[in-house]
Amino acid sequence: MYDFAPIFPLRERTVPTLTATEIAAIAHLARLSLSEAEVPAYGDSMSRIMALVGELDRAVTTGVEPMSHPLPGQSARLRADVAVAAEPRELLQRNAPRAEAGLYLVPRVIE
Repeated sequence: MYDFAPIFPLRERTVPTLTATEIAAIAHLARLSLSEAEVPAYGDSMSRIMALVGELDRAVTTGVEPMSHPLPGQSARLRADVAVAAEPRELLQRNAPRAEAGLYLVPRVIE
C-alpha cells in the first residue's frame, strides 16, 4: 500500500476494523451474496480501503489554496452554459430494453 505520510502530515493513525455483521450489511446493500469463507477476505479488503480514506480525511490541509486545475497556470475548459434542444424521446428509447408510454421499464428492486 502506498504511504501518504511524506505528502500529507496526519493527525493520528488508526485502522478501522469491520465486524462480520457490518460486512454482511454492506454486502446486502450491494446485493452481494457472500459465503462464510468470503467474509474475512472482504472484511480485510474493506478495512484497508476505509483506512486509506481515513488517512486522506485526516490530512492537515490548513493553508492549502483550492485549485481549479492540478497544473499551475491552467484552468479547466468548460463548455458554454447554453440551452440546447433535447434529443427526441423516441430516438433515445430505441436503445432501451423496455419502454412504455415514454417511460423506461426496469426490474423491481424494492419490494
